[in-house]
Amino acid sequence: MSKILYAFVVIVVFASCAESYSIQGSSSVSSLDGSKLYLKTVKDQELKNMDSCDVVHGKFHFSGILDTVKLANLYMDDEPLMMPVVIEKGEIEIRIDNTSRVVSGTPLNDKLYEFIHRHDQLGSEMNELSHKQSQMLLDGVDEEVINRQLSVEAARLSQQEDSLVTNFIVENFDNILGPGVFMMMTSSYAYPVLTPQIEDIMSKATKKFKDDPYVKQYYQTANEIQARQNGLVEDAATSQAPASQTPPQTPDSLQMPSLNLPQK
Repeated sequence: MSKILYAFVVIVVFASCAESYSIQGSSSVSSLDGSKLYLKTVKDQELKNMDSCDVVHGKFHFSGILDTVKLANLYMDDEPLMMPVVIEKGEIEIRIDNTSRVVSGTPLNDKLYEFIHRHDQLGSEMNELSHKQSQMLLDGVDEEVINRQLSVEAARLSQQEDSLVTNFIVENFDNILGPGVFMMMTSSYAYPVLTPQIEDIMSKATKKFKDDPYVKQYYQTANEIQARQNGLVEDAATSQAPASQTPPQTPDSLQMPSLNLPQK
């Protein structure tokens, strides 16, 4: 009897020590109502379901036991909603409407979405340049003057974006946000490449950041591809990109997609 009681106490103690997460969500988007939402995480280079729930009258709820902090993405069925969510201890809140998406309530989610908000602001300012160009043409401004002025503004905004992304990753090398944003930044490339921004980040990286599975694999593969392209490795047949192929001309910036809300 005493052994059974002891075993029960041990189970209770371990259960009380386990961290849990709770996510309360709300949406005013009609296409989400009645849908099934999934939290998906990358594990062993595969996207796997972590949790799921139904959207009922614009409300949804995830909860569970947390063994380690994870970065997940929100999906409607198989359609990504382009919403990263840090699964961490505490009460997490997700709000979705037709123009915005916000995850808040816990330290890492608050930090991530403050960053995303600033990144979106810079994106809006960059998009506004095309409107400025059209207006200046209508006002009769010389096209060469327009191009010169807007090129300077575009370069300034691009530099601000690079600095924002780089500084955020550097400041979060040793938590889930650093590798997570690095993955977002590099996911738009056709294959792993080494850009000046990536080289700068890796030159400052901590051991923990370098040992992250995604970062480690990306950097190793990018170095191997570059070596083959530079003719430093004979066996080009095993390269993920032909030695003669030019790396894609993607800006050294985070390609944070706009909110994607699939229509039924």
